[in-house]
Amino acid sequence: MSHAPAPPRSADEQTRLDATLTELFETSIRFNQVLGVRVRQLRPQAQFVFEMRAELVGHFLSGRLHGGVIAAVLDALGGFALMVAAGDKHAHETADQVLHRFARLGTIDLRVDYLRPGVGQQFTASAEVTRLGGRVGSTQMRLVNEQGRLIATAAGAYMIS
Repeated sequence: MSHAPAPPRSADEQTRLDATLTELFETSIRFNQVLGVRVRQLRPQAQFVFEMRAELVGHFLSGRLHGGVIAAVLDALGGFALMVAAGDKHAHETADQVLHRFARLGTIDLRVDYLRPGVGQQFTASAEVTRLGGRVGSTQMRLVNEQGRLIATAAGAYMIS
């Protein structure tokens, strides 16, 4: 006897999940508030955007973005992209069931390549999920300024369950 696949979540439930993930990353994770990240889009590619502020400067003479800010934004975005992808993979689950999956989400490894000084007024970070397994997920991330100049790239591995 074969089982029919569970139906996908409703459009209302998907909207609720997307809104909850956005709120989680923009508001509930307090450090993301310090960074000033906002979710620009969830699909087809997860993106964060943030503005340059005096608190994010790492080189006081040139006013460049701090390398730790770059790494933190790319790391947060990698985890966010995996949460969106896992929600899509488990489309039959409710928003609450999907959110429960992330109780143990954490970074295993993060490699950041700093390619140019972090100069600009606004930055956009984007992420692509390269692997979504049952326990571990991997992402590739990029950070560009408002002129589209590539500032940094990163690769991350995350525990997702």
